[in-house]
Amino acid sequence: MGTRTAHTPGGADPLPVPEIFCPFPYRVNPHADRARAQLAQWVRRTGLVHRELAARRFDRADFGWFVSVVHPGAEGRRLELMADWFAWLFLVDDQLDDGGAGRDQEGLGHLVDGVRGVLEAADFGAGVRHDRGVPLVVSSLADLWCRTAPQASVRWRRRFVRHLWDCLVAATVWEAGNRVRGVVPDEAAYIEQRRHTGAIYVCMDLIEIVEGIDVPGDLYGSAEFTAALDAACDVVCWTNDVYSLDKERALGEVHNLAYLVQYHRGLDRERALEEVCAAISARTERFLAAEKELLAARPGDAASLVPYAAGMRTWIRGNLDWSRRTKRYQDPAAGAADRPVEYVEPCLMGVAR
Repeated sequence: MGTRTAHTPGGADPLPVPEIFCPFPYRVNPHADRARAQLAQWVRRTGLVHRELAARRFDRADFGWFVSVVHPGAEGRRLELMADWFAWLFLVDDQLDDGGAGRDQEGLGHLVDGVRGVLEAADFGAGVRHDRGVPLVVSSLADLWCRTAPQASVRWRRRFVRHLWDCLVAATVWEAGNRVRGVVPDEAAYIEQRRHTGAIYVCMDLIEIVEGIDVPGDLYGSAEFTAALDAACDVVCWTNDVYSLDKERALGEVHNLAYLVQYHRGLDRERALEEVCAAISARTERFLAAEKELLAARPGDAASLVPYAAGMRTWIRGNLDWSRRTKRYQDPAAGAADRPVEYVEPCLMGVAR
């Protein structure tokens, strides 16, 4: 199988990986620099990033550019909100995967309670938005929720809360439990849980905020919609696994599809990557077929379906472009800034400010 070595527009040449089929065009939002600048201010204002090496690593990840290729058509203010959501989700992921929090199930239970309190609050968390007595992860979530929930329908809020809750439970119970017990999950269980631990349902929900649409409940729950959505989610999550493999294995992480294929099938790293990249390409083909079936089955819902489907497409393409370009996963010269003790802020899960 060949390798993809073509230059990503506007980015550095990536490390070679097996070819991943992606037929969608490269696009970037014209407000990318605005998103970068606003995001840098937000993570520092909320306290999510404050140490020098942590800030340096955060800046190298370039989440402002990431959101700009995932949402190339978003207007400026909505793009800024999405950038903040991306940062929050990735910083929580670092806490759980790279820091000690991912093995402290009791501490995680308290964190989850705080998150639940924000999401269920009648004031959308406004009361703890600036509360220095709650964990930074919770107060920053309240800031995000206050800026997101009021403009959304009750139906959307319920679905989003369920998806974020499923994400946190999967990460704090299933994934953390595996780490504590030394369990290497099987491929099928991992693929199902990965859609939750990767917060990709959460991210796809945010398409509706960006586009100003509200997908009807019967449409969202239909077999056609589920097939397209799950295919798109798998493509995004598995692509992330390909590019994050070396970084995660260096930390002893087993929750990565490429590693699980290698481990359970007795393959070497290169062959495992080939098989996962082939599976990603097949899932992209499945997404295209499912999208066609969905649009044909629900012509009366085109007003919400067309922009949502477009959002899934740009998620697939933008995630690939960012994964190939970001220094989050591939920067051999990073040195100390790539040691978790240097970039995982110790105060995010607690109340020390």
